[in-house]
Order: sequence, then C-alpha cells, then structure tokens
Amino acid sequence: MKRLTASKFILLAMTFAVWTSGPASFARGQARAGAEGKGDQLGTVHFATSCNAEVQQSFDRAVALLHSFWYGAAVKAFTEVGNRDSACAMAYWGVAMSSWYPLWEPPSAGALKQGRDAVQKARSIGAKTDRERDYIGAIEVFYADADKLDHRTRALAYEAAMERVHAKYPEDREAAVFYALALDATQDPTDKTYAKVSKAGQILEKVFAQQPNHPGVAHYIIHSYDYPALSARALDAARRYAKIAPSAPHALHMPSHIFTRRGLWQESIQSNADAAVAAKADRDAQGQLHAMDYMVYAHLQLAQDEKARRVVEEALTFNKVERETGATAYAQASIPARYALELRRFTDAAALPVIARPERYTYTEGITYFARALGAARTGDVAAARREVERLQTLRDTLVQGKQRYWADQVEVQRRAAAGWLAWADGKSEEAVALVRSAADLEDATEKHPVTPAPVLPSRELLGDLLAELKQPALALREYEASLQREPNRFNTLYEAARAAEMSGDLTKAKAFYSKVVELGSQADAERASLAAARVFLAEH
Repeated sequence: MKRLTASKFILLAMTFAVWTSGPASFARGQARAGAEGKGDQLGTVHFATSCNAEVQQSFDRAVALLHSFWYGAAVKAFTEVGNRDSACAMAYWGVAMSSWYPLWEPPSAGALKQGRDAVQKARSIGAKTDRERDYIGAIEVFYADADKLDHRTRALAYEAAMERVHAKYPEDREAAVFYALALDATQDPTDKTYAKVSKAGQILEKVFAQQPNHPGVAHYIIHSYDYPALSARALDAARRYAKIAPSAPHALHMPSHIFTRRGLWQESIQSNADAAVAAKADRDAQGQLHAMDYMVYAHLQLAQDEKARRVVEEALTFNKVERETGATAYAQASIPARYALELRRFTDAAALPVIARPERYTYTEGITYFARALGAARTGDVAAARREVERLQTLRDTLVQGKQRYWADQVEVQRRAAAGWLAWADGKSEEAVALVRSAADLEDATEKHPVTPAPVLPSRELLGDLLAELKQPALALREYEASLQREPNRFNTLYEAARAAEMSGDLTKAKAFYSKVVELGSQADAERASLAAARVFLAEH
C-alpha cells in the first residue's frame, strides 16, 4: 500500500493556494447549473406571493434552491424574478434570505451588505400584503444594527420574528419550515435537552407528512436530529432527501450527516461520492472538500485505507481557489490529520505542515497543532509535543479574546487531550489521565459543528487508549464503550474495546467486539494488523 509520508504531506501542502467558494459567492458554477431551471430536480415548493403570476413558478424554484442551501444560485434566481417583475418586493426578501447562512458561519461584511441592500430594496418597492411585510420584517431584524450587535443576538431576533410569523399564519407551511430552520440555527450546542431542535423536528415532521417532496423539510429534519441521541429519527428523511432534490449538490451530501451519526459507512461514502462529483462539476470547492472530509472518515472506518489515501491526495492538490471559508479551511486541515491519526502514523502526524488561516478561521489551525502534538508525544518527542500544546493554548486564548467561544472550547478540548498525552510521554501518569478525562468531559458537554463528521479523534477514545497504555484494560473498556455511544461503529474504538475486553478476561465481550471489527473490514482494501488480529482471535475462540 502506498504511504503518505511526512515529506509528501509537506510537498503537497506547498501547492495550497487561497481560494474562494465562500458562501456569499457560493459557487458561481452552482448558479450556472440549471440557471434557467430547465430539467433540474429540486423538489416541490410553493410559496404564494402577490407577484405577477408569470413569475410564481420561478419564485417557487428560487425558494427550493434556498431550501437546499444553493445560495449563489438562489440569489441569481431571486434577482431574475425581481428583474421580470419590478413590483415583486418578495424577490428581494429572497436575496436577503440567501445572503446569510444560518447553519454554516456568520456572513462576511460583503454578504451582510448584500442582505441589507436587498431588505432596503424590498422596503422601497413595498409589499402588497401583511404577510409579505411580516416576512420582510423578520429578515430585516437579522441585518439591523449588524455593526453593533453580534451574530447570535441577531439570529435570535430573527427566530423570535419568525415565531410571530408562524403564529400569525398557522396555515402557511413555508412559515413553519423557515421558523423550524431558525430554531435549528439558534440551538445552544451545550443544551443536552435539545429543546429547540426537538421543537423544530416536530414542526417539520407534520409538514413532511403533508408535503413529502419538500426539499427544505427533509433537509431541516436532518439538521434538527443531527445529534447522537436523536439521529435515528432522521433516517427516513436522510434516505429521501437526495431523491427529492438530486440536482442540488448539498442534497446529495446532507444525508451523510445522519449516516455518520449511525455508523452507516457505506451509505455515507456513496452519498459523499455523489456530492463530490456534483460539486466538482459545478466548480464548488467548498462542497467538494466538505464531502471529501466525510468520505475519508467513512473509508477509514471500513479499513479502506487505499481509497482514503486517494481522497487525501486529491484534497491536498486543490489550488484553483480564490477565497476560503470555514468549511474549506476545516477540511484542508482535518483530512490529512484524520488519515495520519486514524492509521496511527504518529511520525507523519508530528510532521504535518501548519497552514496559516485568516483570523475568522484560525481555529482550524488547532487541528494541525493537535495532530502534531499527539504525534510527537506518541513518538517520544516531549519537547516538540510541549511546543504544540503551547500553540494550542495561545490559539485558545486568541479565540476567547475574539469572542469565538464555541471554537475556543473546541481548541481547549484539543489542548487538554494533547497535554494529557504530553504528560504521559513525560512519565506523569496521573496528570495524563486527569487531563485527557477533562478533555473528554468537555467534548461530551458540547455538540459538534456541522462542518465536521466527527472529532479528528474522539477524546473519550483517547482516554481509553491512555488507560490501555497504563495497563488498566477494564477502565479502558469502560471509556471505549462510552465513546461508542457518541461515535458508533468506529473501527479503532471497536478494536481497542475488543483488546481491552480480552485483556480484562471478558472473552464474551471481546468476541462481540472483534466480530464487529471483522464485519467492518469485510470490504477492506488494506490488511491492517488490527484486522488480522481480530480474525486470529475469532478463529481461536
């Protein structure tokens, strides 16, 4: 099997260039696809307006694009509606709605301006009905005082406004759908009651029963239930969304969020392979890299290391880009880090190149510092591991100062886990366990961002690994089993749980876990030593 060496990582990384497929300009190629709406399949949406009857079908299509987060295409489609009917204020509501990205990242200054200008245009034209004025007023509160109020405050204001619209027009299914999305957008990642997303899911399920071909409903059900405790509720929507809107690249990818949550790796691979092809055809680097990150993760869980390597190599050669986004920066950092760490190639991990990011996305540098720190610690380079842990601490402090609280916490998880393994390398076992346990507890207290399929390495799995290294297999097994509740069907977690059970003398559990390892590896394209060991155990027991 070919090996991605540290030198190759560095060589390929030198080909990186700054790129654009930012949400504000989200894939000019996407806007190309079906620009006239001929032959595209986007699902069925009807959003009644007072605009001229001849533009209603085009307006509905624009809303369908918006519901599949095809933002660039939606802006173009709504603009065309406005050009054809100069009295259609709702066309500019659509442009404003397509200029912020509720589940991705805060809009850039340029996107905020585009949205504000669209609201002002809608106001200057004047809506013809109270309902339309209420829709325009709801999105207006998101853009109001953007220079004074933070993103979350404005998102919460929009949510409250859409709640009023939904209450005022209870028969308006689009109001219900957009209100549900607003609830998803403001879910607190530390709220383990999942109050808002559960409410959103209940609203959406009612609409889905009435409109089974609605792209936004299927899409937002997936987002509402994209949590370990809720994901089973979204399996039907996940398996239907790509069929509802097969022309939308994001609709091809989105089901894999639930497939990943459920450990359905082959379904995730197919979903993301289709999405990557569609995104590549549309010159959408963001969509392609995002799908590739999910695809690499899934291939590695099936011991398909050669297929994973090919995706990694393709990801490392991206060079036709203009401006990066959080999704691209994240994928470019996480894809090589996942590959090295999942395959326990710690020397490669320690040598991963750090790609400097703009201030908005510096949190992605933490992925590389984390991988380098683990790689150094696991290969005995205490000094190098300490340098990377210090870089993680500095990055965390910078993110706190920049009020990026969520990402500061994610980097803090990485810092604690890396510091724990540094302590292990330095012979400080008790300190090591305490640090990695605190990392796992903090990670469990928050939910992952949609930008990633999973942590680069789950902290609770790392705690199990540490306890196994310290010859405490029974305690290690407990942590592996807990990790599998949050990140099911992971190859390495299952294998290490099997080893821990075997070492603890629990042969029944060992056999069950080894059987799952062999099942996952049934279509492997590389002979991992762990897979061979699992087969040997099962043959002997």
